[in-house]
Amino acid sequence: MTPKEVLALIRQREVTTVDLRFMDFPGVWQHFAIPADSLTEETFEDGIGFDGSSVVGWRAINEADLLVVPQSDTALIDPFASRPTLTMICNIQDPITQQDYTRDPRNIARKAVSHMRSTGLADVCLIAPELEFFVFDDVRFDQRGHEAFYHVDSAEGAWNRGRAEGPNLGYKPASNPGFFPCPPIDSLAGLRTEMAQIMAECGIASTAHFHEAATAGQSEIDLAAQPLVESADQVMLARYIIRNVARRAGKSATFMPKPLYGENGSGLHLHISLSRDETPVLAGGSYAGLSDAGMYAIGGLLRHAAALCAFANPTTNSYKRLVSGFEAPTKLAYSRRNRAAVIRVPMHSPNPKSRRIEYRCSDAAANPYLLYSAILMAVLDGIQTKADPGPPLDKDVYDLQPEELAHVPTTPRTLDAALEALRNDHDFLLRGDVFTPDVIDTWIWYKRDHEVEALRSRPHPYEFSLYYDI
Repeated sequence: MTPKEVLALIRQREVTTVDLRFMDFPGVWQHFAIPADSLTEETFEDGIGFDGSSVVGWRAINEADLLVVPQSDTALIDPFASRPTLTMICNIQDPITQQDYTRDPRNIARKAVSHMRSTGLADVCLIAPELEFFVFDDVRFDQRGHEAFYHVDSAEGAWNRGRAEGPNLGYKPASNPGFFPCPPIDSLAGLRTEMAQIMAECGIASTAHFHEAATAGQSEIDLAAQPLVESADQVMLARYIIRNVARRAGKSATFMPKPLYGENGSGLHLHISLSRDETPVLAGGSYAGLSDAGMYAIGGLLRHAAALCAFANPTTNSYKRLVSGFEAPTKLAYSRRNRAAVIRVPMHSPNPKSRRIEYRCSDAAANPYLLYSAILMAVLDGIQTKADPGPPLDKDVYDLQPEELAHVPTTPRTLDAALEALRNDHDFLLRGDVFTPDVIDTWIWYKRDHEVEALRSRPHPYEFSLYYDI
């Protein structure tokens, strides 16, 4: 929609409130609301001032002012507001220079697309994300100086097969082989259908939804491919819809990568394709139907794989998912079918237009704008430098001999290691001024100070089991 069409929609739907949303640095949607009658065509040009020092990782208090600039093509009626409310995603600008703010994640994604086009390698990057998440019935947690705990519960939990439910009918997904069960074992099918339907009403096309492999309500909703920035927008809107539909049903949805010990974690698998003048760039006659550019793209992703984990797996909890034995992609390799590799080439169709690369490493806690941008920059670097991806890993990693397995590199074991890899390998992100040095430095500083060190300095509940009577 154009700004005029947005204003017409406000009048037509008798909208009372306009909700302005933008992305903070770690990856959480922020918002504030204004009266609908204060929105004018000039607002779409001039923006609205706000305090940027209150946003994590942004401005210092002595230079706090920033502008939100509403993007009319993202306008929609909020399906959860009690009064007619129109929402829009905003870009962030500096009020003095009128330039896009370098630490605005959405701005970084827009610059990544512009850089891609400037190289002449491709003019469109399509990304189709697979959103995995858990739905719990009860969640409690706290962290204080004298206590720390968490407790989650689910009517679907395998541990509740013996609970007195008056009656307990026994239909609980088993631990780990919970993939694809039909109702009544999959008791969340109706809830996911409602999520997908509201997404469709908000312009988000989904291609499938189903119960995932873990017990306790692990679910997946796959979104249709969209251009990079639009896909990131849709991930944020889909998360919002999933959480609110669950809340309305008296449940709680989480995108935390590994909320349950001993169960599969939640990933964010990404299907990536490039085209130039509507011609697929990645399709050809090489391995798995890829072109030379497709192989080089994989080479770029593998060359920068450890650094990419700083954005793809951006929490300390992320590395509790990246362990062997739970279908987690821990091997820095590529394959047609091996799901333990971080790169997979799906073989569902021989059609060149369907040829794509699946990046399996990322998890659901990632900031999609930063993640997508970093992945695209690694792909472009690989194509430009003709990065050799080496041989594929088509063997079952669980059948490999230890001496064979020792030659296959793995993902970093901790967030701190991934941040160190980013510190040592980020020049490819700086090309085209897509990421700037202050973005890299701030990301590493924030993650280390507020997450790595915060966790390292606190006693862990499991340490009491290990050491209390030592």
